[in-house]
This record gives sequence, C-alpha cells and structure tokens, in this order.
Amino acid sequence: MEAAHDSRAAQLPGELLYIQYEHALEEKYLPAIRALISKDLSEPYSIYVYRYFLYQWAHLCYMALNPVDKSLMGVIICKLEHHASHSPPTHRGYIAMLAVTSSFRGHGIATRLVKMAIEAMAERHADEIVLETEETNVPAMRLYERLGFLRSKKLHRYYLNGNSAYRLVLLLKSTDPGPEVV
Repeated sequence: MEAAHDSRAAQLPGELLYIQYEHALEEKYLPAIRALISKDLSEPYSIYVYRYFLYQWAHLCYMALNPVDKSLMGVIICKLEHHASHSPPTHRGYIAMLAVTSSFRGHGIATRLVKMAIEAMAERHADEIVLETEETNVPAMRLYERLGFLRSKKLHRYYLNGNSAYRLVLLLKSTDPGPEVV
C-alpha cells in the first residue's frame, strides 16, 4: 500500500503551494476556479455566486497551486456567518465548494484544503461547519467523515440534476448549554 502511495506522489510536480485567496488574484485565478468547479460539481454557478463568496470571505478560501507554473490544482470556497435558526444562535461555517484537478486526486490536496478551512473558521470562533455533498460522491463523503463530519440530514433531489445530497456537520463547540444552575 505504501509503495502505491509513493508512486502516486511521484506524479505531483513537487511540494504544492497552498495560499489564501486574495482579491488581487481574481483576474489570474477566477477563470481557473470557475472552470475547475464547473467541471465536477452539479450546480451551474454564475460569476456572481463566486464573487459573493470570494469578495466577502476571501480569508476563508484557499488554493493549491502547481509550484512549477502556479496553475490551479485545487480550491476550497467557504463562508462564516451568524446562524439564528438555532437556539442559541450559532456562528456557522459553510464549505460551499471544493474541487481538485481530477488527475491529482488521491494525493491529499482536498484533505489539506479542508483542514486549512476548518482551522481558519475555528480561529474565527465557528461553532460548527456544514456542507452538502451528493450522496453518490463516495470519495467526498469519505473525506469529510474521516475529518469528523457527521451526516445530519438527507436532502432528497437537492441538486438540479435530480440527485440527492447529505448535509454534513462538524461540531467545533458544544451547542448544549449544559445544566441550568439555579
């Protein structure tokens, strides 16, 4: 098993560069981000959806770059907001999009991007992090569950393509107020 991992790792162009997205990078990387995400995710997102996330939460979005030519190999796009539907209200992180170039999957790029996003949201006092993923996307389900996410709800026919999804939740802080002290 280790030998198989080593031969796959040899395909990487060296130690990848992991960087936080910045507004100054839009012209260079937004077209590549859109192309990478639209290739694999079920929803067709307009430029405005990307800008909604990237303008407000650039500090929660990360890219994996090829060290040789600085081309995009992976990206995670997230947000963090006050979520009032819980009692008490929570500070909820959300992983909106995650994609890795298909030829470089299985090298830990997605795991590293998700860990970076979790850490950034935890540092900003997130109580929980949620996301949705297609029930048929077994590699994504494995990745998130390996990182501690739990299935909280099945969303029937959630995507435009008719596929169902699971909402996954990673609890970072207890939402149980504990026993009331009188």
